Amino acid sequence: MVSLALAVTEGMLHFELSVAYEIFGSVPDGVPGPWYDVSVCGPDAVRVGRFRLEPDHGLDRLPHADTVIVPGWADVDVEPPAALVDAVRAAHEAGARVASLCTGAFVLAAAGLLDGRRATTHWAHTDVLAARHPAVEVDPDVLYVDNGSVLTSAGKAAALDLCLHLVRLDHGSAVANTAARRLVVPPHRAGGQAQFVTAPVPARDDHPLGALLPWVLERLDQPLTVEDLARRANMSARHLGRRFRAATGTTPLQWLLTQRIRRAQELLEATDDGVDAIAEATGMGTATTLRRHFNRTVGVPPDTYRRTFRARSAETAG
Repeated sequence: MVSLALAVTEGMLHFELSVAYEIFGSVPDGVPGPWYDVSVCGPDAVRVGRFRLEPDHGLDRLPHADTVIVPGWADVDVEPPAALVDAVRAAHEAGARVASLCTGAFVLAAAGLLDGRRATTHWAHTDVLAARHPAVEVDPDVLYVDNGSVLTSAGKAAALDLCLHLVRLDHGSAVANTAARRLVVPPHRAGGQAQFVTAPVPARDDHPLGALLPWVLERLDQPLTVEDLARRANMSARHLGRRFRAATGTTPLQWLLTQRIRRAQELLEATDDGVDAIAEATGMGTATTLRRHFNRTVGVPPDTYRRTFRARSAETAG
């Protein structure tokens, strides 16, 4: 079981804190094995927005956690408390994975955890973060950045994306998708997706892509092309491309590839099917094609992903 600590002090944003607690503190229905052991850590009682919060433990508990989440910092013109900064730094030095949500990046930067690393925060504050911490490579155009042991997200909805990304790393795509369905949010938005996306996922039934995307997801085993999607949507390929870019921040082809890779992850996690069979089931055609795209997207070959996921699952279950 992963021990996860939410670091809170006066001046935190309640939305990001609530998002993290909702995702990591509630076990999705049907999820096998252990979930997260969540604790809220802070100095005595603290006020978070309009709410008064009673932490479970002091900040000195952070170095004992496997993962530490730092919610958004309300006023970026005010330096975060030294006790919080020191505790976050100590947690990272003790081996914890540390993630910030929204302007929580200012806490990580003050702790020196972002020096020499790429990071992001809410687009409205990226210039301030870059000016105050010139050793940080601030990327204003992404939803979140994963540096392994240090992760940062952009604002509000991107906090959800990063939290689900952590669930995906710890428990796999299928479990992350289950958690996303419970929250009624998109199961996966890649960290590199732009912060400025008008509508990340078509939510309305009357949206031009509202019926198309579920139709595609049911046919990932078929060799679909952009022309097939355009024909189904009853629009030209060029018009479909514009609609896709406005709705998802990416192209139809890239979106389709992302869904195929995600389905391949699920099959690698949940079945013993060979790479050839998974390539066919995800519309990749051949194992060579699947391996090339999977390695480029996920960072490891399919076989390595399966072994790593199962080893991590066994370790978590133990």
